[in-house]
Amino acid sequence: MSASLNLQGVGLTYPTRSGVIEALRDIDLKIEDGEFVAVLGPSGCGKSTMLKLAAGLLPATSGTIDLGGERITRPSRRTGVVFQKPNLLPWKTVLDNVLLPATTLKLPTGPARERARALLELVGLEGFAKNYPYELSGGMQQRVGIARMLLPDPDLLLMDEPFAALDALSREALTLELQRIWSTQKKSVLFITHSIPEAVFLADRVLVMSPRPGRIIEDYRPDLPRPRTLETLNDADFTAACHHLRRHFTHE
Repeated sequence: MSASLNLQGVGLTYPTRSGVIEALRDIDLKIEDGEFVAVLGPSGCGKSTMLKLAAGLLPATSGTIDLGGERITRPSRRTGVVFQKPNLLPWKTVLDNVLLPATTLKLPTGPARERARALLELVGLEGFAKNYPYELSGGMQQRVGIARMLLPDPDLLLMDEPFAALDALSREALTLELQRIWSTQKKSVLFITHSIPEAVFLADRVLVMSPRPGRIIEDYRPDLPRPRTLETLNDADFTAACHHLRRHFTHE
């Protein structure tokens, strides 16, 4: 089944005490099967709102959203979501946290546990299945969140600033880890970030959004070979790509 995400003419308005707010306007976006798309934009531009629409967590005011031709109107097992905080249950072990979607979706217990263990190995936590969240670093907890997202084998991964709360070294390590996981799993990804280098490093395409009402004002393709490594960060093409995108956020 196709994992292409398609937003056509999507807009969102909502009422407030001071009047109607237009959060998004005329969003046209297509993410192809297996494509990694990052979204940049100023705070309040509607990046996270667009992700919630794609996840079926909010209804659009106008336009249509579909995943592989299937209209998105509510959350679906075809879509996995990771937010800034992993929101692990502190009284459950790492393995049981990864298994949470199996309970919700009533997946067969045996195959689900086998897949959960395989996913912990994928994210480098195979030795921590019996640990509790408080025993893990922030970066390790976010890896658990990624493994949990992957358990139902979703077609589309929606990631809302998943590394924003981490220290610089953990963020760098998880960026490399996410690239490895994505290259292994070949999922379609919509990745929200405030970090220009993070977007350039990870994405096939980087979308830039305007201030509210959010619109896509550039669709940029970094010309960088894969796999990308720490040496990529010092590459002239990487620096040029970051400079190109940064001009949207600097006012001379």
